[in-house]
Amino acid sequence: MGEHQQRGPQAPPTGTQELASFYERSYARGAEQAEHFSRWRALGARGKADHVIELCRRAGVQPASTLEVGCGDGALLSELRRRGFGGRLQGIEISSAAVAIARTRPEIDAVELYDGSRIPAGERSYALGILSHVLEHVPDPPALLAEAARACGAVVLEVPLEANLSARRASRRAHSEEVGHLQRLDRTAARALIARAGLRRAGELEDPLPLATQLFFAESVGARLRACARWGVRRLLYALAPALARRLFTVHYAALCLPRDA
Repeated sequence: MGEHQQRGPQAPPTGTQELASFYERSYARGAEQAEHFSRWRALGARGKADHVIELCRRAGVQPASTLEVGCGDGALLSELRRRGFGGRLQGIEISSAAVAIARTRPEIDAVELYDGSRIPAGERSYALGILSHVLEHVPDPPALLAEAARACGAVVLEVPLEANLSARRASRRAHSEEVGHLQRLDRTAARALIARAGLRRAGELEDPLPLATQLFFAESVGARLRACARWGVRRLLYALAPALARRLFTVHYAALCLPRDA
């Protein structure tokens, strides 16, 4: 599905067909815009890969097969291949335009279109499932997470924690709607989502976002200076008082989830 992709004003999607149409439009860009957002997704993939690999390392998970649900253009799967992680790498996605892009990547073994709810695989067909910046885009996150856990032995999820003061600003709410976010979670809500899916947390981590992310859309010298200052303040505050930081601004939350009886 992807994340942080600017679109024109429109109502956020709610049903499966609306979701598919919404993300088809996301990938229908001119060449210059497409290249810009391809670089943005590649930048995000590096941080997401860090989180997947670190959580699996902590839990002793060494997957021979990996399925990314909502793989977008395949940036994360390609990054995992470059790092030699994940075994056989496959993706499923509701946007046919994104599937077409992902299928051009030689790093990915297979990419399929799916209906956004039922994963076309048997029980525990994959060692690892990934839902990275997907659950905030869907109307029933626990159901999709439970479905991923049905098809995969372990699941890594990542979501932005947007239930904070900064994200309540009108400009941030508008941006969140533009990129298709239906859920605005805090850490308690993210943990509850995992429990409602019938899973337990085998590890979790948070990331207040790297400097490169803050700088990506800063084009002027002034904007870059402000981005650097913002990053420095947030990084320091998160290091000193993470609970306060979560209440003030968005951090990314990732967790490795297992069945309760595993």
